[in-house]
Amino acid sequence: MSDGIAVSVEGAVGRITFAQPARLNSLDPEMIDTLGAEVSRLDSDPAVRVIVLSGEGRAFSAGANISAHADIGDLDATLFGLGSAVRAIVEARTPVLSLVPGVAAGAGLSIALAADYVLVADDATLLLAFGGLGLMPDGGATALVAASVGRARALRLALTGEKVSGATAADWGLVAESVAAERFAARADELTTHFASLAPDGTAETTRAITDAVLDLEGALDREERGQHALLRTDDFVEGLTAFREKRPPTFGR
Repeated sequence: MSDGIAVSVEGAVGRITFAQPARLNSLDPEMIDTLGAEVSRLDSDPAVRVIVLSGEGRAFSAGANISAHADIGDLDATLFGLGSAVRAIVEARTPVLSLVPGVAAGAGLSIALAADYVLVADDATLLLAFGGLGLMPDGGATALVAASVGRARALRLALTGEKVSGATAADWGLVAESVAAERFAARADELTTHFASLAPDGTAETTRAITDAVLDLEGALDREERGQHALLRTDDFVEGLTAFREKRPPTFGR
């Protein structure tokens, strides 16, 4: 394990696990950089037939680490590193499976949705937690969410910041599948075994063709990186961050 991420290879299965459960696997720049590098490394290993993304504890990831110790430099580094990590996931020829038994929020949700297949527990919690900070979705979320659920629901999620259950997310088409919590581990094993058994080249060409047909990832990342970089320097972000840390509603535009 390094930089808050555990990586292992078991036969044909490469596993990348966010390993900061005490802070709900919130992401710092080092974790993001490690994620992108390890996805690329596992993708280049011919022995690895499926890459599994998960998190220790009750969360997949609560998003970017905006604790009292995070500063603008950290958040900028997370923003631009996140784009590289999401590119690595989306462009991987090896199928990528995200396992979300609990919370996936903000950048954590962006990473989960970048995978080829997302399995969630029925009672998992998914949300785009950006608006309350005066920010916009990033990590490709503006494209990943809209490509899955359409413009109306993408705007609903982005503008309201509502929490969506895993069952609802599957019903909307935001994720591939949801299962009861008690069935989650068994279904995760079934899917992992299935993806590892597929023909590598056929799977790679299938995921690439379908993704390219519906997703303008580069355009989305460019818009998000320019927009978020500017928003991180606004008075509204300062207010949103202060309110988050003080556990109170923000008052924007003052």
